[in-house]
Amino acid sequence: MFQEQESSSSSSYEDPQGAEQYRKGGRFSFVSEFLARLEHFTWANYTFPMSTGGLALLLAEQTQGFSFRGLQTIGKIVYIFDLIIFTLVTAAITYRFVKFPGTLKASVTHPTEALFLGTSTLSLASIIAGIARYGIPACGPWLVTVYRILFWIYFLITFSLAVGQYYLLFTSPLLRIQDMTPAWDLPIFPFMLSGTVAASGAATQPPDQAVPMIIGGLMAQGLGMLISILMYGIYIRRMIQWGLPAPNSRPGMFIAVGPPAFTSLAIIGMANDFPQHYNDFGADSITVQILRVLATFTSIFIWSLSLWFFCISVVANLAVRKQITFHLNWYAYVFPNVGFTITIISVGRNLHSDGVMAVGSAMTILLVAMWIFVFIHHVKAVIDREIWFEGKDEDVYVNEKNHAHVKPMKTGSDIEKEA
Repeated sequence: MFQEQESSSSSSYEDPQGAEQYRKGGRFSFVSEFLARLEHFTWANYTFPMSTGGLALLLAEQTQGFSFRGLQTIGKIVYIFDLIIFTLVTAAITYRFVKFPGTLKASVTHPTEALFLGTSTLSLASIIAGIARYGIPACGPWLVTVYRILFWIYFLITFSLAVGQYYLLFTSPLLRIQDMTPAWDLPIFPFMLSGTVAASGAATQPPDQAVPMIIGGLMAQGLGMLISILMYGIYIRRMIQWGLPAPNSRPGMFIAVGPPAFTSLAIIGMANDFPQHYNDFGADSITVQILRVLATFTSIFIWSLSLWFFCISVVANLAVRKQITFHLNWYAYVFPNVGFTITIISVGRNLHSDGVMAVGSAMTILLVAMWIFVFIHHVKAVIDREIWFEGKDEDVYVNEKNHAHVKPMKTGSDIEKEA
């Protein structure tokens, strides 16, 4: 009996050590598995900081038509969270390219993943624009200089990327018209947002620096909008001929809302911030007044296109809501609609309409709720291995003609019989 007790005592002494080793082994296994999953950490992960940064811009007191005590603090917290997310995403994708040789080249030439390369620079656009909303008011004049340096660096890099990416897009044998989604607009999107960055920070610059920034921003915004219009033609033709995208691609339809929305807010912002200094076009007080009137009405004209795409996207997503599973393109529910909402607020402010600004405030609340909804599903998808896993990310080619909602192809005789 004594031996039995001794044995029992010995086993009870050794169990904690075994349990500790088991826990250490479990932690090591978890970390190893997690790092292995980063082989599928695609460029599309930048949609997370991109949308979070857009939300931070939307929550700034300077953006909103109505405010309350603490709103700017909430915006700062979201902005700091965005900086943390951007750093972590950049570290993770750098690990992928270093640990898994060949994935960098594959990612920029892949017909699906390469389109999301632009989300990395779109995230930077949100961060740079956020400096004007949260950084410059709290810092010295040195940050004003940093802002315009960052603007011109961003301007040059995104233009180069737009040219290079569209060259690959035009020469890739894997991309066909039937595969077209609004994601094809993403390569020009970052350069186009140079206008938004200019609109956010031009008011903080001295006049001799603000005017070149506004002109550069207007050029970038114009080029982005024109290329988007060309892409819209392909997109609409694709939907007429083959129908709407596959259910899991439909959240990306909201990307089409972005170009006219961000163009509208950039035009209004740059007109409002045009400096009264040079009198090149007559008295600046009159020039700025004319600019603001033209910008407001032009923005409403352009914004109507984003409203149409917004409604089409809402209906298309609701029609297959039970068939949609989480993908990182869900963040398209947030970011393009940030521009859509800010434009509503800016137009309401220029027209001195409390009703329009109230609509913008309501949209802001809905977007915050949507971001939380998408974020919860994002975390759940990581835990359940629905993303960052073999065959479940943007590094897998999706044939947009291989789903149940494709229009059936009909021959001329079939059409004659139906007639």
